[in-house]
Amino acid sequence: MTEHKEKILAICNQICKNTLMETLEIEYVDVGENFLTAKMPVNPRVHQPDGVLHGGASVALAESVGSAASYVFLDGKQFYVRGIEIAANHVKSIRDGFVYAKASIIHKGRTTQLWEIKITNDAGDLISNCKLTTIALPRK
Repeated sequence: MTEHKEKILAICNQICKNTLMETLEIEYVDVGENFLTAKMPVNPRVHQPDGVLHGGASVALAESVGSAASYVFLDGKQFYVRGIEIAANHVKSIRDGFVYAKASIIHKGRTTQLWEIKITNDAGDLISNCKLTTIALPRK
């Protein structure tokens, strides 16, 4: 499983080259049977003007990890994955360190998937709780 896990993480990180995920320094760090986790540094690049993590950066992280999880747990060679709805509740501020987004499947349908993405800090405190709906569209 470890070799398979490392291969999945390497693919997820490789496809982020020259994308928003690379700009935000998002790195995929863990994967299991029904989850995918990524981390993102919290620094001035992702701050809002008063020096805390911007909610939009949190949502970008959540959508990135949820969409990547759909790609991993569906057959990415047969389907395009697109986010169709995201909701976020930001419950705690953070100024520095890292945030970790863990996408866990709630519903895995043939066409739509529902993900819960919990964003936490280094201490495991909840920063944001997000829900993402993705759609799998057949490649032609």
